[in-house]
Amino acid sequence: MFSSDNKKPKHSTMEATTQQNIIAQGTKIVGDIASQGPFRIDGTVEGNVKTSGKVVVGKSGYIKGTLQGENADFEGKFSGKLILSGTLSLKSTAHIEGEVHITKLAVEPGATFNATCSMKGTVKSLSNEPSKPQLSQSAQSK
Repeated sequence: MFSSDNKKPKHSTMEATTQQNIIAQGTKIVGDIASQGPFRIDGTVEGNVKTSGKVVVGKSGYIKGTLQGENADFEGKFSGKLILSGTLSLKSTAHIEGEVHITKLAVEPGATFNATCSMKGTVKSLSNEPSKPQLSQSAQSK
């Protein structure tokens, strides 16, 4: 009996994380949002957004505040602090202002990117690692 009850919440939690959250055009949310699932934002969010999923901001979408997540695709606007553990992709209609901390950046021609940007994570480890193997390879070849 107890094991059946314990399994049901686990399944519903797993299903909830795969569903996409949508903030439609014409919708304005003021406040903080936390989710495990991906987001599509076509409306306006003023506040902090934190998710382990991907965030897609459509042409009419706007985030003013802090966005923390893994990956983000922007066609719309962002103003504030953007912290991603993965890739930030900017389409030609994107307009980004503020402070950006990312691992990878992809920018289409026409995008506006007025931000202080720091790229961390795997970029640093890759720049340190190749120098060590190169030394050992040259030492082995002699």
